[in-house]
Amino acid sequence: MAYTLLVHPMNEEPFLAEVEELPRSDDQVLICSSPRRRDGKDVDYFQPEVVTVMIPWTRIHFVELLPSKATEDIISFVRE
Repeated sequence: MAYTLLVHPMNEEPFLAEVEELPRSDDQVLICSSPRRRDGKDVDYFQPEVVTVMIPWTRIHFVELLPSKATEDIISFVRE
């Protein structure tokens, strides 16, 4: 199952990317594929043909795990 992440590199704009499995606590780098901006455009600091990137954790401020489509379809709160 692929996860969609919003990666916030230090001193750069955040970007969306996919990972096959969530990173472990002993990983030195974050390996993700399909890097793109939130609006779907190419990330300025990557070459246009880049498919997979490896970013050291020392260069990442924080990472957000975005909900999948299946999770979004679940109704979590109903107000009457």
